[in-house]
Amino acid sequence: MQRVYEPKIIESKWQEFWRNNQSFEPESVDSKKEKKYILSMFPYPSGAIHMGHVRNYCIGDALARHYRKSGYNVLHPMGWDAFGMPAENAAIKHKSHPKTWTYSNIDTMRKELASLGLSFSKEREFATSDPIYTRFEQEFFIKMWEKGLIYRKEAYLNYCPNDKTILANEQVIEGKCWRCDTPVVQKLMNQYYIKITDYADELLAGLDELEGHWSPQVLHMQRNWIGKSKGLSFELKLDSSLEIKSLEVFTTRPDTIFGVTYCAVAPEHTIVQELIAKNRLSQDVVQSIQAIKNTNARERAQSEKIGFYLGIYALHPLTQEKLPIWVANFVLMDYGSGAVMSVPMHDERDFDFAKKYNLPLKCVIVKNEQDSILLTSPMCEDGFLIESAEFSGKSSAEAREAIIAYFEKKQMGKGVINYRLRDWGVSRQRYWGAPIPMVHCKSCGIVSEKIENLPIILPEDVVIDGEGNPLDKHPTWNKCQCPRCGKQAIRESDTMDTFIQSSWYFLRYTTPRELWEKQAFDKASLEYWLNVDEYIGGIEHAILHLLYARFFTKVLRDLGYVYINEPFKNLLTQGMVLKNGAKMSKSKGNVVNPNDIIARYGADTARLFMLFAAPPMRELEWNDSALEGAFRFLKRLWERASNALVCEKKPIIAHSELSKQEQYARAKVYEALQKSNDIFSKKQSTYAFNTLIAASMEAFNALSEQENPQVWTEGYFVLLHILEPIVPHICWELSQELFALANFASISVDSAALQKQSVHYAVTINGKKRAEIELALGLSNEAILIEAKKSVEKWLEGVSVIKEIVVPNKLVNLVVK
Repeated sequence: MQRVYEPKIIESKWQEFWRNNQSFEPESVDSKKEKKYILSMFPYPSGAIHMGHVRNYCIGDALARHYRKSGYNVLHPMGWDAFGMPAENAAIKHKSHPKTWTYSNIDTMRKELASLGLSFSKEREFATSDPIYTRFEQEFFIKMWEKGLIYRKEAYLNYCPNDKTILANEQVIEGKCWRCDTPVVQKLMNQYYIKITDYADELLAGLDELEGHWSPQVLHMQRNWIGKSKGLSFELKLDSSLEIKSLEVFTTRPDTIFGVTYCAVAPEHTIVQELIAKNRLSQDVVQSIQAIKNTNARERAQSEKIGFYLGIYALHPLTQEKLPIWVANFVLMDYGSGAVMSVPMHDERDFDFAKKYNLPLKCVIVKNEQDSILLTSPMCEDGFLIESAEFSGKSSAEAREAIIAYFEKKQMGKGVINYRLRDWGVSRQRYWGAPIPMVHCKSCGIVSEKIENLPIILPEDVVIDGEGNPLDKHPTWNKCQCPRCGKQAIRESDTMDTFIQSSWYFLRYTTPRELWEKQAFDKASLEYWLNVDEYIGGIEHAILHLLYARFFTKVLRDLGYVYINEPFKNLLTQGMVLKNGAKMSKSKGNVVNPNDIIARYGADTARLFMLFAAPPMRELEWNDSALEGAFRFLKRLWERASNALVCEKKPIIAHSELSKQEQYARAKVYEALQKSNDIFSKKQSTYAFNTLIAASMEAFNALSEQENPQVWTEGYFVLLHILEPIVPHICWELSQELFALANFASISVDSAALQKQSVHYAVTINGKKRAEIELALGLSNEAILIEAKKSVEKWLEGVSVIKEIVVPNKLVNLVVK
């Protein structure tokens, strides 16, 4: 047997074997086996894999391989999140076509991932830009439109006046177009929205079911994003001659209502538009308001607080005090009514704004009833009310309920539940996306396409130059007949947000390829495979992707397509891969190319390092010496296989007849196997592969310290089974050579090997360790003390032992003077 470790030869051999034998295709849903659906978040085909991909997919592959050899029917699919803006950017830069660029990248990345030996199903692979995928996505859109879950309304978007195109937030850099550096403006355009807010309560309640299966951090982030809050909705009457007579306001802190000193409205608010139309504001203020409107929400939230007094007042609903109304950049029309009551002493944002513009401060909440009023910083926590009429002295919690009840009794307002969550805008004014299946008819209005006419496919003869939506400029594509009246109509040129594609791909994987043309999902397949048992991906997807996927699952359930409430049973969010303390990125110049690592050390070394360097949920700091260490371990594993015997099955060994060294080696081997069982069998495991690999290395070292070929042989048999999910190529090669195995199965722990015959005691004198002794199990305390004193005789000369303490199976402490 050749003992030179040549990973390139070994890995090519087994990757070809797995490919030719379709080794990783799931069995039919008629299988009597228990199933496991293991899924890693699919990648965007950017052109090359990175170390984040390697880590993600090695974690998922280890799980899939373990469950496969444990007798489960495993679905472990892979696909491509293929639509999106980068393809159009690349088309402009390289004068290519987004489709060509995308599918070329898919071919490249498919080969790169294959070089890692990942056990993906090839038959379930697809790209979300495939027409057969788009066809059913458009069907879902139509069904949601018909059910009233999708609507169209005007909204402000980033617009470049020079390129005459809508820009995503990522394409706006410091308020300017990423391509031509032209200042971006906010343009009011019609957009399609999905009513995710209709499911806010269910999305929130569903998180309770995921406790113990998803990380607390992700659950907290989702709850915070949905943002359920109970508060008071009321109107502030205006003391002005405007046509608008009141401002609608919502607050979650009605207990602070006596602390209102001003009101703030969004620049887009109708009251601002009326003041501008009636020339009630100076030209300088109007221009400044327009500048705020031309800044997107994210930049407004991050920028300095800016505002302008509008010259009008609102009346406080309880005190009738005049409250000056300001326009402020931190108030957004997308949140609430676009108007807020400002309580600077009980809100940090309101406080900063008030201090900047010298607005009044009024404290109405103190932490303790005896506290004095201090106006140096806001008190944002709950406390006790002061200066609040009959509500003074009440706690914040009591006052909130009492004030809401008072407003409702007087018919001045009402208690309502609001959500931070907003409806999902899904229109994108770009070419490389799934066309929205709607038609604009002069007679019928906006009409959905007939399902039998799907899919609506993108034209390929387009000019992509960054100026406007190429679909609007195509001479024929957008001309069609109205599905309702048959008259000449215009096809919708907006395409769908790519989050839609990633919101149901995991459902599509369950259906065999031969059924894809006929139906979105196969019922029997859905019922067998769902839910996803283990979902693996980056923490950066903790909010939007996971929320949209949960929402889409519930919508498709209500439309009769699927039969579950939550898509992902367990979630593992892996940490980022860092180098020199920063996330790997080209801009930082700290990227490590996975292909270079595989070419130099082999895929198994890359996999071993990735799973050994840190627990999956922790950040992984790149370490060249640790990578070398992983390679050296595999090299030793390969070379010392000559110590094992060639046989067809694991040797049967009488543990009690072995030497201590041989028993110790067997114990370490089976401790590693027990750790493997523990790691994979926990209800919610952190999958600490690093500790499993460490135990395997310790077992290998113990084997190396004894010479019994039977123990070597058994040890290799067990270790290769343990390590196969982590370093599959070398394990398959050595198993074939040593044991004529072309597959792996579950093996059991030899309990006799784990039964200790002796125990180690630390012997301490006055708490300081002086010796360590090995004693047979089951000795009396008297016998233990005799042996312990023998081991420390020189420290007992000339002293008196005044106390003897025996901690069973751990230590002996002698107290002397």
